[in-house]
Amino acid sequence: MNLLSNPWLLALLAPALLGVGALLYRAWDARKTKARRRIPKQWPLDTRAIANTEELQVWHWLGRAFYDHHVMIKLPVTRFTLPRNREEGMEWYRLLGGVYSTFTICKTDGRVVGCVDVPGRTGIPRSTRQIKHSLLTQCGLPYWVVRSSNLPTVSEIRAEFLGETPTAQTLREREQEERAIIAAQANLRSAITRQRNNRHSDFSPLSTWPGSTTGDSRVSDLGSQWQDNSFIIPLDSRKGDLL
Repeated sequence: MNLLSNPWLLALLAPALLGVGALLYRAWDARKTKARRRIPKQWPLDTRAIANTEELQVWHWLGRAFYDHHVMIKLPVTRFTLPRNREEGMEWYRLLGGVYSTFTICKTDGRVVGCVDVPGRTGIPRSTRQIKHSLLTQCGLPYWVVRSSNLPTVSEIRAEFLGETPTAQTLREREQEERAIIAAQANLRSAITRQRNNRHSDFSPLSTWPGSTTGDSRVSDLGSQWQDNSFIIPLDSRKGDLL
């Protein structure tokens, strides 16, 4: 029997066919969704650095400036803010879940004292900066945007974030500490470079030590053969490539 010649039968079967099609589509979509949620055997991901070169320089500087605090990196603001109305929590989380600062300074008890952003090559969009500044300021948290090429002084940022009013003596001590750290890093790099360049000296024969003899002759060429040996002359008394 031809269904096209019997419109009444076709009208009765059409809803059933549509229902079956809907059920089949739903089952297919459920299987596809489940497949996407399945843990892959091989993850298509690679590791990467958590901070770029510009951010690393500011990170290290903040670590020295806030030596008595913790410097958290790329922490979303939803980790240290709380909605006054709990019923609106999910809505605010949806709106602010992607808002974070490059660095967040917090006390040892986890209380945040301020946030620092490091702009990229294209800078920080004006709207994004306004949102962060408005939100953090109203929460009583300082918000600064800094670059590694134009860092503020330690006293300036600590005064803003911690409310400190350091004395002249404290400023001199901190400046000396900062210089000592920089000098130590430079000396370490210089020592590593010298060690690589002079590694062959570690295997020199014992006969080259001053006072040793080879046959009837005495070797006392201290100046020419042991000038670069760190056991004879202290490391910090010589200049290297990075000093």
